[in-house]
Amino acid sequence: MHTTITAATATDMRALGAHLANHMHGGEVILLSGPLGAGKTTFAQGFGAGLGIDEPIVSPTFTIARELDGHFADGTPAHLIHVDAYRLGGTDYAPGQDSVNRLLDELESLGLDEELEEPGTHTVILMEWGEQMAAALADERLEVHIDRPFHATAPDATAADIAVEPTSAGERIVTLTPIGPHWDRFMHDLPDMPATGERQA
Repeated sequence: MHTTITAATATDMRALGAHLANHMHGGEVILLSGPLGAGKTTFAQGFGAGLGIDEPIVSPTFTIARELDGHFADGTPAHLIHVDAYRLGGTDYAPGQDSVNRLLDELESLGLDEELEEPGTHTVILMEWGEQMAAALADERLEVHIDRPFHATAPDATAADIAVEPTSAGERIVTLTPIGPHWDRFMHDLPDMPATGERQA
């Protein structure tokens, strides 16, 4: 079962991130995916705000992972590990078991493999571009996929034309997919978004 939410604005996207963060307790792995310009960083900013993190949330592309401290809704300490796996696996990255093993080796070298397998009690992992790694390591995870619907801006515009021009403006479609019993319960108990987007189970 998955849930689809329409985020009409960047404010809505941040609100969604904060809404989910407000219901974290520690030990969670969240996989964030979507094309360039989809709004992953915007979501992460809202998520960080929901965890009471004061530091700016930026894409950790060049550092691979950033570790930030805040607090959960009940006031207990929260430790966020924000991972950007885009540059992991080398330039010859391709789907398949060999690439997965290579990616896992790199995660191990960064000390992130054990965190993904078993996050600490106060730790939440938010991973971008890590579909294969998360699937290999995290049996229980919440997959958050963000899509940018294509809107033709000219009579002869095609989806391919628009796809190569990432933009922060415009509506986003966010699909939440729970993997594992914990996340099934989480999504079942999660209150509806206090925003304008529609929610469909």
